Amino acid sequence: MAKARGKYAKAISDRSGLEFPYLEMVKEWNGSFVHKSEYEPKHPQIRRRHHAADAIALQNPRPQKLLDTDVNLDANQFISFDVDSQVPQEDGSVQNKRRQINMSVGDVTVSIS
Repeated sequence: MAKARGKYAKAISDRSGLEFPYLEMVKEWNGSFVHKSEYEPKHPQIRRRHHAADAIALQNPRPQKLLDTDVNLDANQFISFDVDSQVPQEDGSVQNKRRQINMSVGDVTVSIS
């Protein structure tokens, strides 16, 4: 089927309602048929952006290995665990008060409590 060239054709702009030559008309992103002098490109904030999902789980998780024996090296510095439950045997606040590291490196003394 043959199409007309539109050499003398006129078109009405959807934005202003004015008559313009058909060959100078363009279609906007929202479907409006407007003259090229009235054309407005799509605003960057309207464009969809692809957002990748956040990572939720580890790819190859491994369960924590249980200890074979009771760990109780020094009651003043370390926590004693029950092997079956893996839960501290004492109140955590009491254990935190007993933890203290004093280290001497040259002339610098580091104290963490």
